[in-house]
This record gives sequence, structure tokens and C-alpha cells, in this order.
Amino acid sequence: MNYSKTKRMVLAAMFLALALVLPFLTLQMGHLGQMFLPMHLPVLLCGFICGWPWGLAVGFIAPLIRSVIFGMPPMFPTAVAMAFELAAYGFLTGLFYRLFPKRAEYIYAALLLAMIGGRIVWSLVSFVLYGIAGTAFTWEMLIGGAVLNALPGIAIQIVLIPLIMIALQLTRKKPGKATEAA
Repeated sequence: MNYSKTKRMVLAAMFLALALVLPFLTLQMGHLGQMFLPMHLPVLLCGFICGWPWGLAVGFIAPLIRSVIFGMPPMFPTAVAMAFELAAYGFLTGLFYRLFPKRAEYIYAALLLAMIGGRIVWSLVSFVLYGIAGTAFTWEMLIGGAVLNALPGIAIQIVLIPLIMIALQLTRKKPGKATEAA
């Protein structure tokens, strides 16, 4: 999206605020609420809308700030691993969206590649952090944490984020003028 630096900063701050607040909406659902991955949505959107530097920054600091202020997620290893995972989401969505043509199928491609990349980063960081803690990071933890427990959130992301991005692209186009989004 073609936004001024100030507008990107304001939008990034809004996405950070959403990442801090959205988990409260799903908190009463217990474990199911965590499966919706409420912090992921604003970070992924931030990468798409504000670009990779802002997406990376918001993704990295959101879980750390939330851990310090609210005690959730626990700082070690969860918030630290999430910080790297969400930073990867913000970075990769912003990067791929900038590089790919601005068509719906490429929005999906950027999103899916970012989701895979973020989960790979989470897995690698978790492996290191659990090793530092003297605990094994098992395949069961990987499959459960990165895939099975995340399926509802993954489905929400695959449906909502492209719809939001396509709607934003349509609202940015002006009749009779070609627009360049990026």
C-alpha cells in the first residue's frame, strides 16, 4: 500500500494495540481461544499494509510487551519464541506482498509462505529455547504447536486476511486511474 511514513507508523501502532487487546476477546474461551491465534491477525495485516519493517517490529515486540504487561503469554519460552515467529510473519508478508503482483492469488501465496516461514522460525527458536532450558523439543510439540492446535487460527487467517486485503485494494482504486499498491 502506498502510505506516508507517518500513516504507516500510526497504522503500525494500531496493529500493535490490536495484538495486545484481541487475546482478551478470546480469553474466556480457554484453550480454544488460544487456538484462534488472536495476535497473529494484526501482525500479518501490519506486514501487508505497512510493509516488512513495520510488520517485523510489531510482530517482535507484541508478545514481549503483552507478556510484561499482562503476564501472558509466559515470557520464557513462549513469548520469546512467539516474538521471533510473529516477526517472521510481519517481515515475510510485507516482503512477499511488495515483490508479488497485486492480485488475489498472490495475496494468498504471500500469506501461506509467511505462515510456513513463521512456523519454521518458531520451531527453530523453540528447539533452541527448550534446549537452553534443558528440555527436549519433541516432534509431538512441533506438530501440536505449529499445526494441530493452530488449525482454527490458520483457517481464520486464510479466510479473513485475503478478504481484508482485497477489500483494501478495491477501496484504494480510483475510477479511471490505475493505482500502484505497494
